[in-house]
Amino acid sequence: QVQLQESGPGLVKPSQTLSLTCIVSGGSIISAYYAWSWIRQPPGKGLEWMGVVGYDGITYYNPSVKSRTSISRDPSKNQLVLQLSSVIPDDTAVYYCARESSIAGRIDTWGQGTQVTVSS
Repeated sequence: QVQLQESGPGLVKPSQTLSLTCIVSGGSIISAYYAWSWIRQPPGKGLEWMGVVGYDGITYYNPSVKSRTSISRDPSKNQLVLQLSSVIPDDTAVYYCARESSIAGRIDTWGQGTQVTVSS
């Protein structure tokens, strides 16, 4: 059973770069049937998809955050990294990593999420 565990700083100051890690266990991030997304949920709002990295390392981003977002992966550690630059208070959210199954055609596994607050 694959499991995803996000980790990060919790509190970030405006204008800084946020860096979050998602450690994947029980499955390989380079498996051809899966892609790996970052999704966030601001307080009182819905889910916002930020971007995805495929098994081949190709990335796609939500245009609303594309200029500030980078998603990378480290197959040797089986982990994913999200970087969000020039953060603002509106970036305060719970951040999730998730696995998308090309077989099921949907997200089939979520991490528990990590709270990030942007505040001076």
